[in-house]
Amino acid sequence: MLFLLIGNGVFSQNVDKKGFALLELYTSEGCSSCPPADELLGKIQNEYRDKNVFVLAYHVDYWDKQGWKDIFSNADYTKRQYDYAQFMGKEPIYTPQVIINGKTDFIGSQETSLRNGIKSALSKPALANLSLETAKNSNILSVQYNVESTSKNSRLLLAVVQKEAKSNVKRGENANRVLLHYQIVRQLQTVNLSKGKKGTATISLPKNYNSQGFEVIGFVQDADSGVVLGVKRV
Repeated sequence: MLFLLIGNGVFSQNVDKKGFALLELYTSEGCSSCPPADELLGKIQNEYRDKNVFVLAYHVDYWDKQGWKDIFSNADYTKRQYDYAQFMGKEPIYTPQVIINGKTDFIGSQETSLRNGIKSALSKPALANLSLETAKNSNILSVQYNVESTSKNSRLLLAVVQKEAKSNVKRGENANRVLLHYQIVRQLQTVNLSKGKKGTATISLPKNYNSQGFEVIGFVQDADSGVVLGVKRV
């Protein structure tokens, strides 16, 4: 249901505990093995959109010194990938890597393994209830959240996602290629839930934000284990 109130968009999402799969892809425009993974995750996003499957693509920055700087890269996403390596006891980090529900990792271009991972994740119920409502005012997005979680040390993460983009790569391993990207994380904001699991978070939106080309994906994560407990899209 969509309400337009003096230029503000408000969307609410029902809460349930059915299984979900959150696929977090770590990728880079400077990595020659990444484009097949980017395209596969785009395909999965479209195919599973109505089946509680969510895709987030983080462009890391450690390829940026190899001849081409990824315009979407962010050191915070590299740190997030290192955090997962510690959670799962799997180093070194690599691209393209996909982590499902913060528990298991896969090579991002291996379709059969990814699909099996999705199937396994969907078979297990969510461990957190999450409801989100958003209201936009100019370039600020207000997100009202309500979290019910079984984790004593959970946190809410809000990802501003650009659904698609195209890049002309001039140098590096993908020189002279036009790359297609999907579900690009443009911003990732963490909400501390220790003082309360209900409230409002504000996000500054990217300059090229538009309601058709972007979405917000919120997910609850256990800060001690990295396990994702529940997820919602608005």
